[in-house]
Amino acid sequence: MLSTRDLSGSETILNVQFSTGMILLIIVIALAIIFDFINGFHDAANSIATIVSTRVLTPFQAVLWAASFNFIAFFFARYVIGEFGIANTVSKVVWEQFITLPVILSGLVAAISWNLLTWWLGIPSSSSHTLIGGFAGAAICATGFQSIHAEVIIKIASFIVLAPLIGMSVSSVITIGVLWGFHKVNARRAENIFRKMQLVSSGLFSLGHGLNDSQKVMGIIATALIATGHIDSIENMSDWVPLACFSAIALGTMMGGWKIVKTMGTKITRVTALEGVCAETAGALTLFLTEILKIPVSTTHTITGAIMGVGAVKRFSAVRWGVTINLLWAWILTIPVSAALAALVYLLVDATGI
Repeated sequence: MLSTRDLSGSETILNVQFSTGMILLIIVIALAIIFDFINGFHDAANSIATIVSTRVLTPFQAVLWAASFNFIAFFFARYVIGEFGIANTVSKVVWEQFITLPVILSGLVAAISWNLLTWWLGIPSSSSHTLIGGFAGAAICATGFQSIHAEVIIKIASFIVLAPLIGMSVSSVITIGVLWGFHKVNARRAENIFRKMQLVSSGLFSLGHGLNDSQKVMGIIATALIATGHIDSIENMSDWVPLACFSAIALGTMMGGWKIVKTMGTKITRVTALEGVCAETAGALTLFLTEILKIPVSTTHTITGAIMGVGAVKRFSAVRWGVTINLLWAWILTIPVSAALAALVYLLVDATGI
């Protein structure tokens, strides 16, 4: 027969478990927002590198401009597109029955660590693939390869190659078309036109950046809320989640990432205002395409490919292919390194009994 004392003890245990689970959920959400913030200043260079290198805006003006469009992207997703498709894709990287808070926590810690390291080294790596690799690596360490949705991961990983190639192809076509269309225009007048147009093109790319990258973190937070029973699907997610994610990435962008700005704006190829417009427009179109396809891609890969495309049109040797090869290695290594790091973090977390 169950005594009053037994009931009291069981209730205490349940309260402790509830409290521990709630605290862990809050930590996971906080880390996700921190990752989003770091993503903003890590990837700030993507949308402002060319506009800074061509001196259209000062670095401070440029990050304010980009951050504004990062936040406006929330309203575009909510009221124009009407859904957060990329967030839904990210939430399916790991099968729902294998998702736990320690898995998500480990993936986030690994992703944040890799992002900070590559930011410090000035390497424009992919925050997207860092997050995906970390999430998948922790899940594999916890329950094996059956925990991951291989089809989703392969689709995302394929865009490590496809995103820069699409960006390069589109920017090459746009550049050739613009050069042909403006070949009779006075050089000084053309330069003035394209300096003004860079405000539009960088704004569009920042909009695409906000749309794509904020939703990745939304997907992670949604998985945490689903795993703890707070929501049953991403469609039922409260607006505070996307608002927090879009705000965090906008604030992060305002912090800038000047080491990566230097790499993106000058080390790959020297970029003029005309080429900046072409590269940013191509990058934005690529991001809008992947938004329609609901595929999370790297804005870093996209704009790098676009910058290479405009450089190659100028002359093939204008692109510093040695720098590009080094970037490519960083891109390829991002998912496996993040996965391995997340697995290590998970083992440490598991050992603590969390």
